[in-house]
Amino acid sequence: MSVTTKTKLLAEVEAFLSRGVFPSFVGGQDLPSSNGTLIPTIDPGSGTKLADIHDLEPELIDQAVDVANAAFPDWADTPQAERSAILLKLADAVEERKEIIAQIEALDAGKIEAQAQGDVQNFVDTLRYFVKLSDQVEPRTKLSIEGHEAWTYKQPWGACAFIFPWNFPFLLIGWGISPALAAGNTVVIKPAEDTSLSALYLAHLAKEVGVPDGVINVVTGRGATAGAALSNNKDIKRMSFTGSPEVGQLVGEACGRNLVPVKLELGGKGAAVVFNDVDVEATAEALVGAITFHTGQVCCDATRWLIHKDIYDEFVGHCVSRLKNVRIGHPLDPESQMGPVVNPKQCERVLGYLDKGKADGAECLLEGGVADVEGYTGNYVKPALLAGSLDNVAAREEIFGPVAYLSPFETEDEAIRMANNTDYGLANSVWTSDLDRASRVAESMVAGNSWINAHNVFAHGVPYGGVNKSGMGGGVLSIETLMDYYRSTSVVRPLPNE
Repeated sequence: MSVTTKTKLLAEVEAFLSRGVFPSFVGGQDLPSSNGTLIPTIDPGSGTKLADIHDLEPELIDQAVDVANAAFPDWADTPQAERSAILLKLADAVEERKEIIAQIEALDAGKIEAQAQGDVQNFVDTLRYFVKLSDQVEPRTKLSIEGHEAWTYKQPWGACAFIFPWNFPFLLIGWGISPALAAGNTVVIKPAEDTSLSALYLAHLAKEVGVPDGVINVVTGRGATAGAALSNNKDIKRMSFTGSPEVGQLVGEACGRNLVPVKLELGGKGAAVVFNDVDVEATAEALVGAITFHTGQVCCDATRWLIHKDIYDEFVGHCVSRLKNVRIGHPLDPESQMGPVVNPKQCERVLGYLDKGKADGAECLLEGGVADVEGYTGNYVKPALLAGSLDNVAAREEIFGPVAYLSPFETEDEAIRMANNTDYGLANSVWTSDLDRASRVAESMVAGNSWINAHNVFAHGVPYGGVNKSGMGGGVLSIETLMDYYRSTSVVRPLPNE
């Protein structure tokens, strides 16, 4: 593997990638595919092959679940303090290797290196957060029931399965497995085939620091085969999927047939409602930052910008000027502000929606298109702005790229109707200096999350999840998430009559 960037690869990263071929990691050891089928993983910024991962057959996915279930009793019986100490040791090890993991993530996912470092730190913070919460959970809760001695008893479920997408590979692993592990469950992780390297690094690191074999397992392969086998497995106890609504429906159907509880964190078409009492330049800067962050490949992003008519032209002017000056480049180039999209298919998707939007009547405020980055052949696209009716295909369907769709409004009620005119319901934001109005609008928007004068805010302790086409089964990042990974048993003893 040879990647030419302005930043030299860390020696540890070069050593890791020098393996060339990466089997899955199950039960503390490598698990290659039976027939040796491999999938190349490509640096989206240069088009260079980084490595190959094994494409596991369904029977090997089932084997991984068996291993996780076999490891479960000992992990669940491990005293809470000891289990927490092991997980905190893993968090410390990840933090010590933050630069290494971030560089792997930047190369694999096309993520700006500084942003990748933030993702790794978020993993660390999330694991520590849920470990601390789990230490405070009382397994037994007494119930005051006349004539009975009664209580509930919480205990982990068993082997929990996770399918993660390619946009935030390491961060979302932290969001997903941290509460499950802290509660005493074992996990089987299926990363996206485009971005499996950081998950495999984590699995090896977990073994190194003393996480028992079989507690953290990583299976690699294509979604249609390996992912489908995992979601169809009857021996998993809980399922979590993060990705597109279309695949989420398939995962939900599979889990429904097996009566496996499922958590679906799906796509979005978020609105940013901007009133005429804001600092126009600062608000434009914030939303430009949101739509260019990880090249717009963020499910909760603000992609529909609803702007009060009084400031619409001024707002557009600031956005166009700022977006034209975004520095697009390789993720490891320290001067880059926006990197590539993850693969050629995603590049075609973004460019295709620009064409479809314009064909459907959208006004093009900023052209977008393919971006040329000197010295690199990667999946680079320019930011784009479209405008017009919210019935436009580009205003209704998730694009997953640096594209925003603008439309003006006159009244608060109209803005709320426009924001709610979508099949999705993940995250919106309202921008105004009138905090009473901000609260009204935030509570009126149909979504799992509403932010005020900010977008993409993820504080540990605040539930995050979607409604409608954006998901079901509960959210992440809060005490409610941790409690999802305990099952409850009611214990009742009738008291004798005295």
